[in-house]
Amino acid sequence: MIDYQELAVPGVRKLTPYQPGKPVEELQRELGLSEIIKLASNENPLGPSKMALAAVKYGLVELERYPDGNGFALKQKLGKHLSVKPEQITLGNGSNDVLEVIARTFAQPGNEIIFSQYAFAVYPIVTQAIGATAVVVPAKGWAHDLDATLKAITNKTRIIFVTNPNNPTGCWIEQVALYDFLKQVPQNVIVVLDEAYFEYANHPGMGIANYPNGVEWLNEFANLIVTRTFSKAYGLAGLRIGYGISSASVADLLNRVRQPFNVNSIALTAAEAALDDQAHIEKSVAMNVNGMQLLQSTFTEMGLEYIPSAGNFICVDVAKPAASVYQALLKKGVIVRPVANYDMPNHLRITIGIENENDLFVRAFKEVLASS
Repeated sequence: MIDYQELAVPGVRKLTPYQPGKPVEELQRELGLSEIIKLASNENPLGPSKMALAAVKYGLVELERYPDGNGFALKQKLGKHLSVKPEQITLGNGSNDVLEVIARTFAQPGNEIIFSQYAFAVYPIVTQAIGATAVVVPAKGWAHDLDATLKAITNKTRIIFVTNPNNPTGCWIEQVALYDFLKQVPQNVIVVLDEAYFEYANHPGMGIANYPNGVEWLNEFANLIVTRTFSKAYGLAGLRIGYGISSASVADLLNRVRQPFNVNSIALTAAEAALDDQAHIEKSVAMNVNGMQLLQSTFTEMGLEYIPSAGNFICVDVAKPAASVYQALLKKGVIVRPVANYDMPNHLRITIGIENENDLFVRAFKEVLASS
């Protein structure tokens, strides 16, 4: 009998599939609960803007047609929004897609890809899948250690993934430190600045001084690629659309590797409309600020340590293995995210929800910890 494991390439044989947050429907099937809140996947609890939803209905008219493979209209609008040229943009089926395209474009077996401890799980997955060597730099506290990252660069290094703010820890890098880092990275090493939570971190209400906008540095650093997404603040996670911004020459290479029609027509249409509704972004981030303050004050009141976050989520240390707390919360209809797979066994990551969801979480969380 054929062992298909042996037929797979070595990197794939050793992979562990990415584990997303538990779906609401799955918990309903398991426990028969009718009231469930999901605070596990860093989604915008307000959902998409009304303008985006209206665009989705309009986009249903021609589903028999392939989408615009170049995403012309969205690139034009994104270019104006970001003050870049459309030819600098690479569209993806979520920013995850763009991250994988970058890895496949610039690295192969024998090359090294550097990323931080506690960094986004997709980085090791794409690195292993293409057969490159992962170089994991120990974190400084919970954050990226940029000095150690520079020291880890060798003649085999092709890509460095830097997340700002980082998922799952929420830590961020300030402008001066990141700029100084970029100046020291050799030009033949691609730096991927993952800004999936940019809209949250960049908002004045988050109180983050000197948070950098990586797009503003593209003209100075030809080896820089910035990735962003419509999945978070724009509330379009279900449509899977993200993008990369780089030099035109780098984008040209990425678009050679990118799959044809990798972004569907509904996603393209919705993203265009979402860009026109910045009031929805403002409302979403303001709600996030209030929810973040509630959870931080709750954890402080309970004597629990948490990691300050620049995203729409926060990690709390429950002072014991978090798996039991996670399971107890599930029984109360509250889905959060255990992060033991990130070597953070005592932490839970909680997405900021709407007001009543945050209140329900706080009540359930206090009850669970009081009884355990």
